[in-house]
Amino acid sequence: MRTVRMLATAALTGAALLGLAAPAALADSPSATADPENTRSTAGPTEAGTTFRTAARFLPGQQATAQAATGDYLYWVFPADTGQRPTVNATVTLPDAALRHGPATWRVDVYDGLRRRQPCMYGTQSRAAAKETATVRLTCVLRPVRASADTWSNDPLPGSYYVRLTAVSLPDDDLGQPFTARVEVSTVDKGGAYATDGSLAAPLVPGATTADQAEADADAGRPSAVEAAAPEDGWSSGWWSDRWLWTAAGGILAALAGVGGYVLTRGAGRPSRVPPAA
Repeated sequence: MRTVRMLATAALTGAALLGLAAPAALADSPSATADPENTRSTAGPTEAGTTFRTAARFLPGQQATAQAATGDYLYWVFPADTGQRPTVNATVTLPDAALRHGPATWRVDVYDGLRRRQPCMYGTQSRAAAKETATVRLTCVLRPVRASADTWSNDPLPGSYYVRLTAVSLPDDDLGQPFTARVEVSTVDKGGAYATDGSLAAPLVPGATTADQAEADADAGRPSAVEAAAPEDGWSSGWWSDRWLWTAAGGILAALAGVGGYVLTRGAGRPSRVPPAA
């Protein structure tokens, strides 16, 4: 009975430890991040930039809109932090079909803070619209952002991400016609599944400077470029993830399993019928 009680205690302890890690994983799901009491406005910028330097900034969860002429390049920028997997959705409302002269192909591209084009894991990044099509919807699901990566790799890193929207193919007679664009970004926190060792000295944002310049900005009461481009909750340190919880829980469960195995195999000791001198 004593052995049974010890094993039952070990099982209950392991379940409790895994229960501690489960809320952290649930908190990373999209449904957990949708707080009905969150009063942050979903209204984003109503204009877009025409270059990387003039890109209009917005936050994930906000809706950025713009009115432009067909043939223009539209740029927006948003922050993405360690462990997040951004999804970019763009909707283009085209001019009246009677004003257009043929089909057009629209494309959305995403670039990181180093202006490296990031491939989409999946989604419709480019779509051809027939002459009668009223709207075009584009989607790009990026890879999860890592805290650090090898210098030769193209892995996404924390920092600013640029969205570029344009028509890549259309009749020349349709250039300059007005259209309306709407861009939204949602993020899913992937947690420790994509965690890496190490972290960047600073997120990849435009105008990121040295520590001395950041200290000078702080002394002057000015926000640094990194702070100005931060997500709503600020940049994470990059070293923490829910992988630590699962690692600790696994280590404790392994220790308890070792104790249980010893209890089961050690036997009852020296039999009472054997003389002490034997």
